[in-house]
Amino acid sequence: MTTYINMRDYKTMDFWFTDGNIVLLAGDVAFKVHRGQLIRHSEIFRDMFSLPQPMDETVDGCAWVVLHDDPSDFLHLLRALYDGLYFPRPSSGDFCALSAVLRLSYKYLIEHLQTRCLRRLEADWPAALPGWDCREAQATADMRYSPREHFPHPVHLIRLAQELRLDHLLPAAYYDLSRYGPRKIAAGASPLPPSLPVTSAPPPSAPPANIRLAHADLHATFVGREAGQRFLATFIDRELATRPISAGCANRAHGDGHHCRESYYFIMLNLLRAVSGIATGRDADPLFSLAQASEMLGRTDFSDGTRQCGLRICGACKEDFAGAVASARREAWEMVPVWFGLRGVPVGPKAKRSK
Repeated sequence: MTTYINMRDYKTMDFWFTDGNIVLLAGDVAFKVHRGQLIRHSEIFRDMFSLPQPMDETVDGCAWVVLHDDPSDFLHLLRALYDGLYFPRPSSGDFCALSAVLRLSYKYLIEHLQTRCLRRLEADWPAALPGWDCREAQATADMRYSPREHFPHPVHLIRLAQELRLDHLLPAAYYDLSRYGPRKIAAGASPLPPSLPVTSAPPPSAPPANIRLAHADLHATFVGREAGQRFLATFIDRELATRPISAGCANRAHGDGHHCRESYYFIMLNLLRAVSGIATGRDADPLFSLAQASEMLGRTDFSDGTRQCGLRICGACKEDFAGAVASARREAWEMVPVWFGLRGVPVGPKAKRSK
């Protein structure tokens, strides 16, 4: 039985070439493109177009194929195939196109687009601690931390990684999400902006619902958030509250290292602000808090009651404590998958994509 296509039911926008030789119908959108361009990059398209096409009806003089893809996703795929896929600098606005292209590059086995998208995602959600530190530095400009300007909301990444089994991206995403307050974690993320115009706008009284994680994923996030806070609290107790001075402490002759012990106390007070949530915007972030502990060793904005000054910690004690902080940050990063119930997902050099 012949299926008839009424083009009045379809929108034609970008990628309707007058010299195209195949019409692809996705949702309510039609694309007139070139067989050769698609076949060149995808064996799936080659096999699809090799099937006999009914010629008793054509669309604009061309054979047509119905695709069961989101039209916005397919629009992004065509843009990547025809115009290239470029990310000049990290921007959260890239995720809509990036996720669409990655999703369809897996479906249609377009390897070079898979590789390009995965490299970008792996830079934004790294498996190694140096990569994470580089990511955080990118999100900080002029002393203002703005990760959502540079990277998408972690809820969107978690859902994509679960869909495509990109498990190696999950530890960084869960950790990123856990740094929000509990209410914001539960609230989820705003929907991604549409790539194609919608036929009817929702009424002002009914804004688009947020994208939320499943209950099990929320539970894992809250459990991991608490585990990270316990890790930082344990570090404070072990490395600051009762920390002895270094064996080579230069202040040992002055009140048995009083200046160094006082310095540990100042650092401890500042870290306790992070654990208790007093710090604004960066609480529930043990990796950042530990990095701040190390940076405090060189700060000169502490007060002795009358003037600003630096910590009066000696070189030996400073070196010992900096080493303890670096070791704790490495340990924390290795523990992230455990905190969030991702025990089979390694971080660091051993991390690999799921097959």
